[in-house]
Amino acid sequence: MNINLNDTIAAISTPPGEGGIAVIRISGADAFKITESIFYKDKAGRHSVKLNEFESHTVHFGFISAGESIIDESLVTIFRNPNSYTGEDVIEISSHGGNFIARKILKLILSKGARLAEPGEFTRRAFLNGKMDLAQAEAVADLISSQTESAHASSIKQLEGSLSELVHGIKEEIINVTSLIELELDFAEEDLEFVKKDEVRNKIEKIITRLESVIASYIQGKVIREGVRLVIAGRPNSGKSSLLIIC
Repeated sequence: MNINLNDTIAAISTPPGEGGIAVIRISGADAFKITESIFYKDKAGRHSVKLNEFESHTVHFGFISAGESIIDESLVTIFRNPNSYTGEDVIEISSHGGNFIARKILKLILSKGARLAEPGEFTRRAFLNGKMDLAQAEAVADLISSQTESAHASSIKQLEGSLSELVHGIKEEIINVTSLIELELDFAEEDLEFVKKDEVRNKIEKIITRLESVIASYIQGKVIREGVRLVIAGRPNSGKSSLLIIC
C-alpha cells in the first residue's frame, strides 16, 4: 500500500444509484485550486467562485462546468484544515443525484490533477493526521454498516472515544505500576521500600481484571455488530413462525 499524503484525492462519497443528491469529496492541498477551476458563478463559465476568499464551513451555490459546457448546478461546502474530517483542506460538491452526473464531475476533478481515492482513504488520512485513533477509525465503518439501534449506539460510543479512553486509562495504570517496580529495583540494594508489595500486587490485579473485562466485551460487541446465526427447530405448529416474526 502506497501512503502519500502530498497528493489530492477525490471520490464519490454517496452510494451508487439515483437520488436527490450525490456528494463528491476532495481532500488535499490542491482541493481549493482544483474546485475553483471547475466551479463558476455564471452558466457561461466565465467567472469562477473564489473559494479561498471564504471562511471554513460555508456553503456556496454555482455551476460545475467543463469550459462552456455546464455539467450541473451544485452546492460546494468548504472545510479548511485542520478543522475538517481528514485534517486537510476538504471540499464537498453536492450535485443532483445520479450515477452519470456524479461520475462526470469526478472525471473532471481527476483531469485537474486529483487522484482517485482508495477505499477508506479519507478515514485513513484522518487517522494519519491525528483526527482520530484506530478504534475510532474502525467505528466509522461499524457506524456505516449498523443495522440495529444497539449496533448504532455501540458505534457512536466508540466513535466518541469511549473505548480509547478506557484503553488509555489502563495504559496509564500499567505505566504507574511499572514505575513503582523500577523504583524498587533501583534501590533494592539500599534496603529501602518506597511502596508495599501488597499495594503493587493489588494494582496489578485490578489491571488484570479490567483487561479481562475488555476482552470479554469483544464477544458481546461482535454479537451487537454482526448479529447471531441460529436455528429455530421444533414440531409442526409449535410456534416457530411466531418466534421468527418476533426476532
